[in-house]
Amino acid sequence: MELTKLQRTVVDALDDIKAQDIRVFNTVGQTTLFDRVIIASGSSNRQTRSLAGHVCDKVKAAGGEVISIEGSDSGEWVLVDLADIVVHIMQPTIREYYNLEEIWGAKTVNLRIGAPPAKKPAAKKAAVKKAAVKNPRRKACRQETGPRKPTAKKPAAGKPVAATPTTRKPADSGPARKRSDA
Repeated sequence: MELTKLQRTVVDALDDIKAQDIRVFNTVGQTTLFDRVIIASGSSNRQTRSLAGHVCDKVKAAGGEVISIEGSDSGEWVLVDLADIVVHIMQPTIREYYNLEEIWGAKTVNLRIGAPPAKKPAAKKAAVKKAAVKNPRRKACRQETGPRKPTAKKPAAGKPVAATPTTRKPADSGPARKRSDA
């Protein structure tokens, strides 16, 4: 199975069951044993085991091979070996303690988690082109006259138009008076 397809399958499988803080690291220059390390967190022993099982199921369904699974007895740290990719699924306290990101984090792989954005249908583009073809005068008219100039705003009906902006002057109140509370 191709590396990028396997990587996408693993990340999607982890995202399906709500793995937290998924990170992918490129380890090509650091070791010859595998090409990628994927680290994710699960909130409980049950979730880490479930994540590992789901990753194995999805990889097998996509035509990949699972070499081994380690640590599924305790569920605190489950390692899934997929030959080219090693997946570490850990609880947050274990992940913080061992800090594998410091070891493998020299080259991170940026990827989008979740479903890829939907592409715009080609039918809409074709409809826009047809509209332009239906009215060829519109395009020709624009070329003759040039770009449009902004028009002056017209006053609303019933409102007078001021020639120049007016400013209010403060009223001269005269000498200051003391206020008497009587």
